[in-house]
Amino acid sequence: MKKNVAAEQAVPVLRVRELAAVLGWYLRLGFGLCWEHRFEPGFPAFAEVGRGPLRLFLSEHEGDAPAGGLVYLRLADLDAVAEEFGVTPRVQPWGRELELTDPSGNRLRISGPAAE
Repeated sequence: MKKNVAAEQAVPVLRVRELAAVLGWYLRLGFGLCWEHRFEPGFPAFAEVGRGPLRLFLSEHEGDAPAGGLVYLRLADLDAVAEEFGVTPRVQPWGRELELTDPSGNRLRISGPAAE
């Protein structure tokens, strides 16, 4: 049986304190809201954000993930992200990267093309 490899992916879950407050930060990073779910009004939210083929789950549910996680992203537009957030990428042996922290304390380490 042939597998559809293109449909396979890992989706990190990040714990957020308040989805509404964090969502704007991820929109600034170039993600868009794919969907949001609550079992009932007033219950914790769970959402998916996407940026091209990249996906992240953002969860207010305490048991889904520890606060302060770390996700490593490879993005084609590292310099645009650096400019948007006012940071300077560092040159590492494996390429250029920067680190951002979302309003809930999750770290996103972002790399881009190696300096030429």
